[in-house]
Amino acid sequence: MVHLLEQDFGTFKNEIVKKYTWQTKSGFKVSIISYGATIQSILVPDKVGELNDVVLGFDDINGYVERNEPYLGATVGRCANRIRGANFQIDGADFQLAKNVSEHDHLHGGLVGFDKVNWNSVVDGYKVTFSYLSKDGEEGYPGDLLTNVTYDVTDDDVINVQFIATSTKKTVINLTNHSYFNLAGHDTGAEELYNHVISINADRITETTPQSIPTGGFVNVGGTPFDLRIPIRLGDVMKQGQNLFDDNFCINTYGNKDLNFVSRVSHPRSGRYLEVYSDQPGVQLYTANFLPFPDQEALVGKSGVGYRRHGAFCLETQNYPDAVHHPNFPSPILKPGDIYKHKVTYRFGTEKYNYPQVVSA
Repeated sequence: MVHLLEQDFGTFKNEIVKKYTWQTKSGFKVSIISYGATIQSILVPDKVGELNDVVLGFDDINGYVERNEPYLGATVGRCANRIRGANFQIDGADFQLAKNVSEHDHLHGGLVGFDKVNWNSVVDGYKVTFSYLSKDGEEGYPGDLLTNVTYDVTDDDVINVQFIATSTKKTVINLTNHSYFNLAGHDTGAEELYNHVISINADRITETTPQSIPTGGFVNVGGTPFDLRIPIRLGDVMKQGQNLFDDNFCINTYGNKDLNFVSRVSHPRSGRYLEVYSDQPGVQLYTANFLPFPDQEALVGKSGVGYRRHGAFCLETQNYPDAVHHPNFPSPILKPGDIYKHKVTYRFGTEKYNYPQVVSA
């Protein structure tokens, strides 16, 4: 049986920020706030039943409003990831977006993206749907875009998320959730992040420039640090290159009617694991490279914990980055009358033994 609790989480621009908390029979507990339609906490039992919060975040609304530059837990849009030159064309018309990364490019929806607004919310049984109307011209994007994000937590410790959007004009869209996971606990940092074991169902990644902008080409993962098809300890593979990871993996078997297996990550000591399934063509694996370095002032999160570089990982299911500039990528254009849909499932569990077999680099 799932229990759902609704509470107030503070105010933003004189609006009440809502917090919704689901709890299952195992003790699994998920909290989501209406500001940014953000996953605020996920408490998961380990192999002996001890609960730990496995996502980075903040204790109050001020943390999200004032300190959440890394998009901890947020819904990201209109267009997640990067757009080269912060501009694009649709039917010959030019659209200029905010340049909020590398002084040239556009990232995660701009200066005031979907992560920085308070969404409306409605409860239907054990589902909560957050809605936001992005007006024509907001952050430079064309069309009034109405977006719904529905969260549904089931009693087998699964979080189901569905994004749906419609637009009054042709526009660019690529929505994702930007949760930072650490299955050992949000407070355990890089030391335990390196002990995670990861696999990703991808034979290729999108090739990028040093500024993380796709070239339009692809790189086969075989023989590279990006070959995560066989489970491997994260710390071992991250030693093989600079700035690993912040890359889009092209998911195999994309195009099936059912959700595709995207990734499995486990933490052997605690026994916790996370499996991700999605209907999107890509997933961005990001290992928190841009959180503060050890010799820098930490980002202060929940319970006063200092979050630092490599303290968590993200699996952002998505279309390929900068797809609007690459005709060989899946199209990110949403037309009036069409519906944008994106489903992703996060399945949590525990195991008593170190499974799957770990391959050391």
